[in-house]
Amino acid sequence: MSTIPLTLPQLLAERAALRAPMLVERGRPVAYRELADEARRVAYGLSRLGVTAGDRVALWLPNVPAWLASFFACAQLGAIAVSVNTRFRSHEVADIIGRSGAKVLVFWPGFKGIDFAAMLAECDPVALERLESVVVYGEDDAPAPQAVVGKPAIAYRSIAAGAGLLQDSANPGAGCVIFTTSGTTKAPKFVLHDQRNVIAHAYQVARGFGIGDGCAMLLAPPLCGVFGFCSAMATFAAGRPLVMRPAWDADLASQDILRHGVTHANATDEAIAQLLALRAARQPFPGVRFFGYAAFSPALGDIVSRAEARGLKLVGLYGASEVQALFARQDEAAPVAERATAGGRPVAGSARVRARDPESGRVLAHAEAGELEFLAPDSRMVGYYGDPQASAQTLTEDGYYRSGDLGCTHADGRFTFLTRMGDSLRLGGFLVSPLEIETLVQEQPGIAACQVVGIARSEGLRPVAFVILKHGAALDEPSLLAQLSGKLARYKLPLRIIQVHDFPVTPGANATKIQKGKLREIAEAMLRS
Repeated sequence: MSTIPLTLPQLLAERAALRAPMLVERGRPVAYRELADEARRVAYGLSRLGVTAGDRVALWLPNVPAWLASFFACAQLGAIAVSVNTRFRSHEVADIIGRSGAKVLVFWPGFKGIDFAAMLAECDPVALERLESVVVYGEDDAPAPQAVVGKPAIAYRSIAAGAGLLQDSANPGAGCVIFTTSGTTKAPKFVLHDQRNVIAHAYQVARGFGIGDGCAMLLAPPLCGVFGFCSAMATFAAGRPLVMRPAWDADLASQDILRHGVTHANATDEAIAQLLALRAARQPFPGVRFFGYAAFSPALGDIVSRAEARGLKLVGLYGASEVQALFARQDEAAPVAERATAGGRPVAGSARVRARDPESGRVLAHAEAGELEFLAPDSRMVGYYGDPQASAQTLTEDGYYRSGDLGCTHADGRFTFLTRMGDSLRLGGFLVSPLEIETLVQEQPGIAACQVVGIARSEGLRPVAFVILKHGAALDEPSLLAQLSGKLARYKLPLRIIQVHDFPVTPGANATKIQKGKLREIAEAMLRS
């Protein structure tokens, strides 16, 4: 990994002679040369559909080789692949296709037996006005329709079996992929990355995560999100196999880990809990050397210690669409409590982290909590596609990315993520992470999960807790508040504890995200009544 290629087609071409497969897809090995050839053929097919440098091609596909071939094909043309989550439905898809101005859509109409073509038909026709062609992927012998939503359609298999494009229009500084940020109250922003930084981040992660000879990576998250995408690209930078399936299935994934010699994986806490539940052995996955995890479920706060007891050492990660997903990681040798937190040390030596007071603007000393800002010259986005104003608001004059995350730095070069700034609470004059209160509430008998929001009152902002109870438990709010009062400062004590059956969520590329805004609305309504 001494010489880093300048463009994505160069990366793929340099890997073509490797003996190790690029993919193990549903148990089938796919050679680097095989996918490189397919990407060139898809590039030729897209060029025949009028795709040129700067055009956008929407990829509404699951984790299949066609996603990767289409992505590398776009890179060869200098075009931009627009990632579309297969969990999205008509309103979200119409928004992404419309605002990105996608010229071509590549999709699998029958994936998982879902009628994706019907979803397209429900899209606002105005949003599809700039869409010129649809490429139809399929894995059966059914012929592709001649048209989809009134646009000419062509079968993916026909362009993947045609001639290969020899001309390479790839440019290191050209935008190559757009990811959507997850939004709960407004349309998501489009995060644009160029080829140079996608490659640089991939090589840094390969080195920083120890992906080398004899390694194989399990792809748990979807390619349409930065978590899965960056895991895949790091594996390709190392020239190692990526073990993948179209959709997450914990049982099949556990078999793949053992059957294909998986040594590395990155996944959500929910996926890891599913894997552990399926294997009764004391050490279910003895060959795994590195398992990075991202916390999404409040009910799985003990997943690192649970995995540790089973011989699986989990490592907390930190990333964002704007600086790519595997920006930082904790040390495997660190104590469980430290590895359970998001953050750690950046994988890039060029990266810098600082915390800034959101009110005074002062850069804070180590261990003081403020908004985390990241200087990431080798992984930062080009900007928000089509939204220069949002880009200017997010990027500082000296090149730092304002993350909107609450955290602190440490003298040894590490940092700790605490919570989203929008979720942090200024209680009693202090910035408080809701996670601190949530963790304590969840430790109480009968509580399965907790979320805390802040509600404006005449005396200032007050926390309100929402809880999901364990099976058979009953909520005794006065008793629970009395227990908490001896363990929390008065300004952190919840004003109310409200029982719910489920938290309101928004689907994301990697996991569902809890809509704290809706919880605030519920709390405000209850307190008014």
